[in-house]
Amino acid sequence: MTHISTSPNVLQTYQVSLYQRALHPELFNLKGRRVIRHGEYEFEAWLMPGEHVLRFELGGWCVCELVSDREGALPQAGIVDTFYCAGEHEYEHDFKSEGAVYMTNVQTEQLSDSIFQATLEEMRDHASEQDALSFEWDDEGGRCLSLLDIQRFSKQIHVQSYHLRARGGIVLRTQSIFEQR
Repeated sequence: MTHISTSPNVLQTYQVSLYQRALHPELFNLKGRRVIRHGEYEFEAWLMPGEHVLRFELGGWCVCELVSDREGALPQAGIVDTFYCAGEHEYEHDFKSEGAVYMTNVQTEQLSDSIFQATLEEMRDHASEQDALSFEWDDEGGRCLSLLDIQRFSKQIHVQSYHLRARGGIVLRTQSIFEQR
């Protein structure tokens, strides 16, 4: 038996939304949080079951990335762009007047049960080895995992996110960079 199905699943609803404003934590079911202050920027990451928010602040200006599978329940104010995650996407937005650039690469896969379980184990090990933010929970298909692996550089933050959803055998990976110019 495999997780792959032809019925609608979270892979079809997952989207990346980019905001030029802060989002409020009360809108989310936070399970992990990390704040990094370095030089002129501040970065904050929130991890939720199957979702995340990344906030990059520079001199009072901020931009947020939200990755979520919620339909119709997302804030609309301050939105710069939104796109669905299914497949593979690259996206870049240059905030010239603010002196920052945002880039992301999104990849999704649907895996068989055995490959999903092996990937889940591998990502658990990765989260432990890298001291990544991670959270496990269950959905209708079994055990799920979300994790954020964050690397700080002098003028950049690199974040790799992984959301593994047992229902459908879904793996969503994003690689995002927030860069101070």
